[in-house]
Amino acid sequence: MAEGLLRQRLETRGIPAHVHSAGFATHGEPASAHGIDVLHHDYRVDLHGHRSRRLKPKMVAEADLIVGMARRHVFEVAREQPDAFGRAFTLKELVRRAEAADARTPDESLDAWLSRLHEGRSPGDVWGESPDDDVEDPIGQDYAMYRRTAAEIDSLVERLVDAVATR
Repeated sequence: MAEGLLRQRLETRGIPAHVHSAGFATHGEPASAHGIDVLHHDYRVDLHGHRSRRLKPKMVAEADLIVGMARRHVFEVAREQPDAFGRAFTLKELVRRAEAADARTPDESLDAWLSRLHEGRSPGDVWGESPDDDVEDPIGQDYAMYRRTAAEIDSLVERLVDAVATR
């Protein structure tokens, strides 16, 4: 859901970016029926062709920004590729840090902006569980839970795109 919502927000704002999702569990699975329905009906995002992908080291190495839905995702990325930690955030942490930082200016690169957001972080920041940084996973839940999760992700993505867009 996050991939589709972020791609839609970036396209709407005319911000060029390549957005791809990947995870640690499955590969080749379609999006859940509830996820497809919620994004189609509530956001006009089509997930019918979406298939899960396993996160590979090459994907991490090539990514400018890595956004996880849970702290454990960021922890796994940092554990496997410590040099990626400065580009890996939970969606909630990234939005929180972006909104607390000075706005990104037109002459500031994404790398420089992410470096500013990363200041003061340590790997210990992503150890353990914290409901404050996790977006609840709706897998196996009812339709209402998918709607709540999609609404939360959409709100966070909108705030992130506002922060990334240069002024």
